[in-house]
Amino acid sequence: MVLLVGLVAGLTVATGTAGAVEPGRHTYTGTLNGADYRVETPQHWNGTLILFSHGYVPEGVPIPPGIPLANRAETEQWLLDHGYALAGSDFRGRVGMVAKEALEDQIALLDWFDATIGKPRRTIASGFSMGGGIATRLAERNPGRFDGVLAISGQQDVQATMNRGLDVTFAVRTLLTDDQRLELVKAVDPGHSVQVLQRAVQQALTTPAGRAKLALIGAIGGLSGWASAHQPQPTDLVERIRQQEWWIESAYIATLGPQGRLDLERRAGGNPSFNVGVDYAGELARSGQRDLVEQAYRAAGADVRDDLRRLADAPRVTPDPQALWWMYRFGVTAGTTPTPVVTLHGVAEGIVASDARWYGEQVRLAGHPDRLRQLYVGRGDHGPFSAADEILALQTLLDRVETGTWPDTSPNTLNTRAATFTPQQQTVFDIFTATDQIQPPAFTGQQPPRALRPSL
Repeated sequence: MVLLVGLVAGLTVATGTAGAVEPGRHTYTGTLNGADYRVETPQHWNGTLILFSHGYVPEGVPIPPGIPLANRAETEQWLLDHGYALAGSDFRGRVGMVAKEALEDQIALLDWFDATIGKPRRTIASGFSMGGGIATRLAERNPGRFDGVLAISGQQDVQATMNRGLDVTFAVRTLLTDDQRLELVKAVDPGHSVQVLQRAVQQALTTPAGRAKLALIGAIGGLSGWASAHQPQPTDLVERIRQQEWWIESAYIATLGPQGRLDLERRAGGNPSFNVGVDYAGELARSGQRDLVEQAYRAAGADVRDDLRRLADAPRVTPDPQALWWMYRFGVTAGTTPTPVVTLHGVAEGIVASDARWYGEQVRLAGHPDRLRQLYVGRGDHGPFSAADEILALQTLLDRVETGTWPDTSPNTLNTRAATFTPQQQTVFDIFTATDQIQPPAFTGQQPPRALRPSL
């Protein structure tokens, strides 16, 4: 997912030595073991540190300078104004699937903070997208170092995300192109593969038969027909498929497709993704987007069983064992919840939304369900949150950490509280249109569909 970053101005001072730091508002920057970091201390520190892990940044995508310490600039400013210290590593390499490096670099920064600024009374691991999963795994794998986790649009099962991405590109190649040898993994010419796949889905949008196939591709990929954080969920058939195509093209072809996989394959030592043995007819039957597929094929006068047979007959992709091990080691959360955890997701965040539901199921199996609270916002897009949404999620977590009990998190209560924030703090970024817009509070009791092909 493309990283959403917030930038805030501050005074920059040289990094001090242990015991030499003066109280007050300061910015600390530097490099630890090859990873740049940024730390902000408020005028009056309340003793709580929030260690923020940024999201996945694709290679070649221009990103603003600086290291984000919250998902939105307004969130970062509110936290500093209310006495929270903030810290974050940029991770060695910064871009790509830096899941292993992130786990090491954030702990190194936490060690630096303890020695240089002082040991916090409370330490919260927070993060966005890939960083949300990193935050959760930091707490799972470092007992006693963290008091709570806030995972915003967190990807807890990256292996499943990449498998579903393979399902999408595999189905596009099979149903929408004439080249069944087009490289999907370990590509020698990934740029060519991306161009062919993108042209195929763009062309498919122009005909009823093509749109039906897109609906099927989206359904087996777990992708909703709602991509906008600013507009209500569409009801028109063509518009639903158009927004579903945006997910297919932008997220799972352009970002995590053949080109994006090269970085992962270098780090993991091969291809971790596979679809051997996958029953796509069964996946469709369980998909939360099945109704869209049925409508689209009815409108096209086509039979979905014909396309399901093509998928069943197409040659499958196998994983490299060492790469699969790497992904389970660094990209899959166990769900043990050694600390309280709050997750915040949009109900239509593509695969990531179902990932949140899977994480809740893992916690019931491996952790402590009473330590988990999952919050949902009724918007499309990835990371469709205002600063108000994020602050309320953090306050929910801190209440649980401090008191041992969860506060009222009913949608009505949260929406009433969100409405008290400033208009700027209720601004939501929409990746679909690349614009910011003030949005009304939208906490909801709705849940996303179940994950179709989880790793555990």
